[in-house]
Amino acid sequence: MTLHIGIVACSTEGAALCYRTISLEGSQLLGAHDHPEVSLHSHSLAKYMQCIRGNDWVGVAELMLSSAEKLARAGADFLICPDNTIHQAFDLIEHRSPRPWLHIAREVAKEAQRRQFRRLGVLGTRYLMEGPVYREALKAAGIEHRVPGAEQRERIDQIIMDELVNGQFLPRSLAYHVEVIRAFQDQGCDAVVLGCTEIPLLVAPEASPLPTLDSTRLLAKAAVRKAVEG
Repeated sequence: MTLHIGIVACSTEGAALCYRTISLEGSQLLGAHDHPEVSLHSHSLAKYMQCIRGNDWVGVAELMLSSAEKLARAGADFLICPDNTIHQAFDLIEHRSPRPWLHIAREVAKEAQRRQFRRLGVLGTRYLMEGPVYREALKAAGIEHRVPGAEQRERIDQIIMDELVNGQFLPRSLAYHVEVIRAFQDQGCDAVVLGCTEIPLLVAPEASPLPTLDSTRLLAKAAVRKAVEG
């Protein structure tokens, strides 16, 4: 019997990609059209962004816990959140949560270790690139990282919030991300973390100058493995 996966969602596009990946990965492990039981709950992105823009990570944590409690009542055995930025509140919820979690950045770090990457470029929202989520997870794994400069961070954040979360994936925005990834390559990075849940929908592996670590799909695949293996 497989475990029931609970998805604490934040942005629609990223949560949809995570759910879709769980379904596809389930079919690979369990057989055609099969996947573990999945429940999803989401407060609106607007509520999350109100807290994030106000630097209110306690407020973010309360939203995440609210979803966690609803998912626990729905029967979820463990939880995942396919949103990198709000993992900044993870330490505030882990000990209070009704169910255990997988941590998105730790799953990315495990994959980076498996593939023997030594220095990663990190892309995501401004809050993610400037915050502790990947800095701490990669440091614990013994992996260096780089983030873009201030102007690039602002531009990437604008693309994410104005375009990607609204399902808009424009050629000019892909070209900009490729330019930033090339700069990572020049800095000695051997891979890039697609650390906004929606960036993998814009930057396909074949478009990237560096190998990609797709945080959304890596988390979803880890969740399926846990659900199947127990």
